[in-house]
Amino acid sequence: MRFLYPLLVFIPIALVLDRWLAASPTWVFLTSALAIVPLSAVMGRATEELAAHTGPTVGGLLNASLGNAAELIITILALRAGLVDLVKASITGSIIGNMLLVLGAALLAGGARFPVQRFNRQATGVSTAMMLLSVASLVLPAIFVQLHPNEPMARRVALSEAVAAVLIVVYLASLYFTLRTHVDYVAGAEAEAGREAAAHWSVRRSLLLLVLATAGVALMSELLVGATEEAAHGLGLSQLFVGIIIVPLIGNAAEHASAVWMAAKNKVDLALGIAVGSSTQVALFVAPVLVFVALGMGRPMDFVFTPLEVLAVAAATGIVTIIAQDGESNWLEGVQLLALYVLLGATFYFY
Repeated sequence: MRFLYPLLVFIPIALVLDRWLAASPTWVFLTSALAIVPLSAVMGRATEELAAHTGPTVGGLLNASLGNAAELIITILALRAGLVDLVKASITGSIIGNMLLVLGAALLAGGARFPVQRFNRQATGVSTAMMLLSVASLVLPAIFVQLHPNEPMARRVALSEAVAAVLIVVYLASLYFTLRTHVDYVAGAEAEAGREAAAHWSVRRSLLLLVLATAGVALMSELLVGATEEAAHGLGLSQLFVGIIIVPLIGNAAEHASAVWMAAKNKVDLALGIAVGSSTQVALFVAPVLVFVALGMGRPMDFVFTPLEVLAVAAATGIVTIIAQDGESNWLEGVQLLALYVLLGATFYFY
């Protein structure tokens, strides 16, 4: 991901624009967003290096807990600023972005070089089953609100907390399943990742860069969140569109590039693990954690999403499940995923 590192120049640019020049929020938003991209790449690289030092089990836990750290920082700061709708939109946006944009681009890139690419259906099946569970977790609260539209917010939040608790338990169970009891069963992406993981940084360097990059993401995210509302208005974008499309792109850009690069090298198992695995992590870990973080901040966030968001996640999960059934992929399937992402993006733009 070295090609992203020149974007680090936007860190001082964003700070100067915000602190000394009192520039337009639109420029602060754009420069801070560009600065977060390489910082998230450094966080991801540092996490991978630490994982290479600690072994497969601890390394898997590190990747599972820190894989979406940049996006989690952005959303927590957005929660603190009271942008609850933006945070909720970023959850569904990250899920559909990983499953459609990232996986679609990866399958297209890989399929352009290799007519047919094969992957472990069992490993992908575990992830898609988890995603179907996450769809149910979105649908049930939405149905509850439709059937009981006059229920007080406290009841909706209580239901959301119950859903979040169940999802976290399932996520922990899935980690135990993949890292301990059924390692061979899902060995496709995991084994390939293991072959990729050769430590090039020392533990000290990895920890130092992880801390510095995390601090940088927090600083730039604060600028980003502070400028979001005015920047969105200036660019003619709704808060929903910013959350669905823009925020996931910023937080996951480096991870997206990794998935495409791996597929182009015919490591499609690893590309699928990055794309679908990241969606699973957002749905079963990041989103539930945000529910409890919001509660602790005194800004209750329910698990009730708009019908369009629920439909988008269901459609993304459905098409990925169908594509993954035969254990093979080609470039046309990548085009299909990208087409659905563009259609959903246009719909959210005009929503």
